[in-house]
Amino acid sequence: MRTFFPSESCKETQLSALNPQSWLQVERGKLSKIASHSSSSSSSSIESLIKVPEPPILPFFKPVDYVEVLAQIHEELESCPPQDRSKLYLLQFQVFRGLGEGKLMRRSLRSAWQKASTVHEKLVFGAWLKYEKQGEELIADLLANCGKCAQEFGPVDISGQLPLQLSVSSYETVSMNGNQILKNVIFRIGDDKIVCDRQKISSLAAPFHAMLNGCFSESLCEDIDLSENNISASGMRAIDEFSKTGSLSEVSPNLLLEILVFANKFCCERLRDACDRKLASLVSSRDDAVELMEYALEENCRVLAASCLQAFLNDLPDCLNDNRVVEIFRHADRQQRLIMVGPASYSLYCLLSEVAMNLDPQSDTTACFLEQLVEFAENDQQRQLAFHQLGCVRLLRREYEEAERLFEASLNAGHIYSVVGLARLGYIKGHKLWSYEKLSSVISTISPLGWMYQERSLYHEGDQRWEDLEKATELDPTLTYPYMYRAASLMLKENVQAALAEINRVLGFKLALECLELRFCFYLALEDYQSAICDVQAILTLSPDYRMFEGRVAASQFRTLVREHVENWTTADCWLQLYDRWSSVDDIGSLSVIYQMLESDAAKGVLYFRQSLLLLRLNCPEAAMRSLQLARQHASSEHERLVYEGWILYDTGHCEEGLQKAEDSIKIKRSFEAFFLKAYALADSSQDPSCSSTVVSLLEDALKCPSDRLRKGQALNNLGSVYVDCQRLDLAADCYINALKIRHTRAHQGLARVHFLRNDKTAAYDEMTKLIEKARNNASAYEKRSEYCDRELTKADLEMVTRLDPLRVYPYRYRAAVLMDSRKEKEAIGELSRAIAFKADLHLLHLRAAFHEHIGDVLGALRDCRAALSVDPNHQEMLELHSRVNSHEP
Repeated sequence: MRTFFPSESCKETQLSALNPQSWLQVERGKLSKIASHSSSSSSSSIESLIKVPEPPILPFFKPVDYVEVLAQIHEELESCPPQDRSKLYLLQFQVFRGLGEGKLMRRSLRSAWQKASTVHEKLVFGAWLKYEKQGEELIADLLANCGKCAQEFGPVDISGQLPLQLSVSSYETVSMNGNQILKNVIFRIGDDKIVCDRQKISSLAAPFHAMLNGCFSESLCEDIDLSENNISASGMRAIDEFSKTGSLSEVSPNLLLEILVFANKFCCERLRDACDRKLASLVSSRDDAVELMEYALEENCRVLAASCLQAFLNDLPDCLNDNRVVEIFRHADRQQRLIMVGPASYSLYCLLSEVAMNLDPQSDTTACFLEQLVEFAENDQQRQLAFHQLGCVRLLRREYEEAERLFEASLNAGHIYSVVGLARLGYIKGHKLWSYEKLSSVISTISPLGWMYQERSLYHEGDQRWEDLEKATELDPTLTYPYMYRAASLMLKENVQAALAEINRVLGFKLALECLELRFCFYLALEDYQSAICDVQAILTLSPDYRMFEGRVAASQFRTLVREHVENWTTADCWLQLYDRWSSVDDIGSLSVIYQMLESDAAKGVLYFRQSLLLLRLNCPEAAMRSLQLARQHASSEHERLVYEGWILYDTGHCEEGLQKAEDSIKIKRSFEAFFLKAYALADSSQDPSCSSTVVSLLEDALKCPSDRLRKGQALNNLGSVYVDCQRLDLAADCYINALKIRHTRAHQGLARVHFLRNDKTAAYDEMTKLIEKARNNASAYEKRSEYCDRELTKADLEMVTRLDPLRVYPYRYRAAVLMDSRKEKEAIGELSRAIAFKADLHLLHLRAAFHEHIGDVLGALRDCRAALSVDPNHQEMLELHSRVNSHEP
């Protein structure tokens, strides 16, 4: 979810002392350094400037043991009826969302869409996927240009998937009183007379059959008055035509609505269905859907209602800014919802609630949708999420009593994370000790998680608070608040280096905007304006509209102010700075320099492309894709644009199409980037070992084309890797050495591998040490160096890796394997569990499942196998292990 839910207590804190201009609108050097601030006003300003907001209450489903929940979902998927599968995939989606696993979330949504058993579920999940893929329209266009259909979530053929269901198929002609039934009947409507075929009309519905062929007097009449039945002469003529041809081809929309009401009144099922489908085919806009949905719900038109629903959902999120649409969703009763969305009400309101929360979590619309979500929840897990989300919204709206009731309901249904909401409410009401004891009770009764200690830390001071935050980081090092609090506390104690080291710890593996903002504030307080502008420019690269200080000041405004206090760099200065930062693997610094360069008249396409490479390296794929699209937009030539389109396609998993774009670019002009892209895509897409020579040739062609040293260093590095794979170690070494000569620092890693393959581990170790000394971000360097030393040094290096980047899984697996070799099975499983608690990783789960199998814990192994298959359902080794373990289940 894109919405940020700050805590209520932190929202009420007014940073009245903050006046950023007072720090900036002075001559450089006139503001005293932080260590020399003596006046109370200065101290107040510093405290306000580096204030850390309390951690948000996340409106997500966060089970205490997500592995157990994922395993249960997988087990149920193996045996449940087809109509329940999409609901299970939706629950899986909610679990992955609580874990922050974006790719896995999308995959679960896609599975829900693929396994949808009704057209209504297909509509909801298709629209949800389309909503999640906002901003990716360009990719669909590029694929279409390549001749590949990308409209997988396009319009659903609702009419084809909702067949007509007739209760009576035909009505036979009978004779009454020995008289032959008259062939024709004349219906009078006002002064108009419409001659109809009696048997054709009687076949439309049981009431007509009884009236015209039964014991009623009309069966003997040739002339019948229908003036009081709200049907016009034109409408009756259209009905007569339908009775003969089964078609309503030339009927206007208004007349169709009139006929529809008449058909319902006289139970003309085929006629009503034809009106339903004809009207549904006319829905082409939101306005059409708004107008027709009312008739659809009143007249029980399933096809029309579903078509209107499709029009609304395909227009998310904009349609929720239309009060007419919102009123339809808010006020539909149970019967109307059944007509509109069939049995998929919970899924629909899950989607609507998420979109509404992203638009405005405090709105009446959001609250109303969540109330309906509570109503439609069918089991405990659905109720847990619905109660919790509505509790979050009530808390934001300061409706404290209702919020407390909802968090209690969620907690009682089994959602332990909702205790956070209750604790915050207790604190707001002045019951700080109660909040502390509530968290302590949870911690003492179940296996604790990092967020529990983080939350409890808010309700006491001093050393105890610090201890809880240390424990929170130990259990879940991905939580940003503990680092931020410790860093701010150290800064206020004037321990500048320790404060910066603490915030740099988290920024070393998680580029969180709130952490960059805090570091920016540190630099501002220290009057280190060059470092400050570096961070604010990195923030603006990641999020151009970012607002600081709880959304009250635009980051761009801060940049404007800080800019006055730093030297202006020329284009040459910028390139020198970029080389320095690139070679020292300072990715954040490189981002900042590129942001500054984009203000000049330089070729923007190339710069945006460089920006995208850095963002990918920093694990910011959405921002990287935005930069790539900007690169395409600012390309200076056709061949350059084709290259950027190729990278867009490649990065979104369309390797063959990316390869084609590279070839199209080369046909226009031989360029470094086109050859590089083709080599990269070919190496990744081909399983044929013989393609290595082609990749080598392409990289050599790239190196012959004009480019700058940054990219040539990358090409040399890649060429060296291909040579290593081909066992051509001398050529590989030459490539890496030449890359190092032009300051491509990462080439140390390739050269180390060459030394290792030549059986010179000492040289390999030394080479990686050089990389560690040069690189600003060096967790991967420590990890690689660990392969080139004895066990004790390996252990030390991998401990360093975990300190620098706790998200890297190899160190946990290595330590667990060593413990297992030493027959310390419990400790080995504990090492893996430590990481699994905050990272849903296939390899960790696979290894722990194997360990459980080894010690005879079949249920533990089966649980981990099933959870791992939720992460990757097609992993062959995992499938084999699962099959083997499953055969041993008691």
